[in-house]
Amino acid sequence: MSSPFDAYRAEFPVVETQLYLNHAGVAPTSVRAAKAVREWMDDVVHHGVRHERQWEARVEHTRKLAARLIGAEPEEIAFVRNTSHGLGLVAEGLDWRPGDEVAVATSLEYPSNVYPWLHLKDRGVEVREIAESEGGVTPEAVAAALTPRTRLVAVSSVQYASGYRTDLDALGAVCERAGVLLCVDGIQSVGCVPVDVKRSGIHFLSADSHKWMLGIAGIGILYVRKAVLPRLRPVLVGWRSTTDAWNFHRAHFELRSDALKLEEGSPSYTGIYALGAALELLLEVGPVVIEARIQELLRILEGALRALGCDTGPAPEHRAGILTFLPPAGDPRQLHGWLTERDVTLSLRRGRLRLSPHFYNQPEELERLVRWVRDFTSR
Repeated sequence: MSSPFDAYRAEFPVVETQLYLNHAGVAPTSVRAAKAVREWMDDVVHHGVRHERQWEARVEHTRKLAARLIGAEPEEIAFVRNTSHGLGLVAEGLDWRPGDEVAVATSLEYPSNVYPWLHLKDRGVEVREIAESEGGVTPEAVAAALTPRTRLVAVSSVQYASGYRTDLDALGAVCERAGVLLCVDGIQSVGCVPVDVKRSGIHFLSADSHKWMLGIAGIGILYVRKAVLPRLRPVLVGWRSTTDAWNFHRAHFELRSDALKLEEGSPSYTGIYALGAALELLLEVGPVVIEARIQELLRILEGALRALGCDTGPAPEHRAGILTFLPPAGDPRQLHGWLTERDVTLSLRRGRLRLSPHFYNQPEELERLVRWVRDFTSR
């Protein structure tokens, strides 16, 4: 029986050759995103800069789509190269004082959300460890890590290795009570589950588009809450950072008051065109619908793998788009190789196999994966 999601499979030709379950790694992009890139390339090849105003209009259209997806305002969105770039702008741009602390679960986090904070050591900023719980960060653990010197909590919305989903609403409330800034690495949630930066009390969120947003590498978004924009000093400035950007005949250095002050020079039109098409697709399907579909697929996977004796995680109440597992027998690395030979694309993270389907995947594909796991463990 066909489902409403089957019509979208034509957008992802990768399904013709692979069983793609690695959207938490690098996702395949869509036909419409590739078409958008070609549209800009053909324009500049045949017309040069003649249609630059149209390019700029597309940039602002994409900014509005990004804001809509995460519950922000367009002027709170800056385009960045990647998640690391956005987190670095926050880390380097705040007015730190010697003795300030940043609370981070360095034992869990992806390096992009560890190194920018450790890099502040020469400015007298200390990293305070958040204790992990079941492979994740809980509001209780964050509250226990806070001291009067803590100025910022840095956390991933979903832990990349374990798949543990952070309760951002509860964590935001903890930070608000303590008067602490909340900075979120959102790459494992934006495009996978509904995100509302205002409801969750998030001050900063960075995410690039090559995972769950189904875009391409080299372009992402940084959200900065309007109230804290004056506190964030641009690390780099250029002509686009200013209030009179398109007037090249005078030097008038007045920084913009919105997040666009963080965009110092010419934008990546190819990346933004692709991102715009990807965001249109996500909003067309709907974040709530996407989340429900992914959760359905993960329930199917979990039940079938557990029936084989696999150890699975995280628990459903702590899950976003990732399911990890260990086979009941055999080396996980060998199983990873076994599945890769059969054109399954997945990841091995911290000794566990990581599966991350998106809305266009089918239950029949998951059944095929489970058969191969069964064949491997019964050899």
